[in-house]
Amino acid sequence: MRPDFVPHALIFDCDGTLADTMPIHWRAWQEVTGRHGVHFPEDRFYALGGVPTRDIVRMLAQEQGRTDIDPLKFAKEKEEAYFKLFEHIGPVEEVVAIAREHHGKLPMGVASGGSRHAITKVLTHLGIVSWFGAIVTNEDVVNQKPAPDIFLEAARRLGVAPQLCRAFEDTDLGMQAIRAAGMDAVDIRHHTRP
Repeated sequence: MRPDFVPHALIFDCDGTLADTMPIHWRAWQEVTGRHGVHFPEDRFYALGGVPTRDIVRMLAQEQGRTDIDPLKFAKEKEEAYFKLFEHIGPVEEVVAIAREHHGKLPMGVASGGSRHAITKVLTHLGIVSWFGAIVTNEDVVNQKPAPDIFLEAARRLGVAPQLCRAFEDTDLGMQAIRAAGMDAVDIRHHTRP
């Protein structure tokens, strides 16, 4: 984050940035990978934050020689397990406070590797979905994080040049995507965790 930078728009990742969903996603992953006998360690799960579920499943199936796994069906099963745990999701207070402070003052968007259905549901659950003029998900771009496309699309929909945007993330892949988009990058891990 550049302290002298004055943003014209703010763009937020959702999972792990606005919403404290990552532990819930991990529980859902454990349930489904356990059911199918797929190896997926926790450190790798966090390292792949921002990568769509279907892409992670494709990667794991290929690495483990699992031709019996349909990535789309597996991803749907994982999303269903995640939705069963939905009541445990809360906000990342420090980041939601930033969005609250700028609501109505700056254009704001969400750029998430999640599905439109899941991200809209999370933002609605938190009571903040109406704050965002653009919600861009993995269904809206071909190239996922760490490619800059999802952040560039959010800026385009907000009508603000990327270099005038400040974006917030909680993963290394997301930070790479923000920097590749030419935006001012805020790694929320430096502000929310001891």
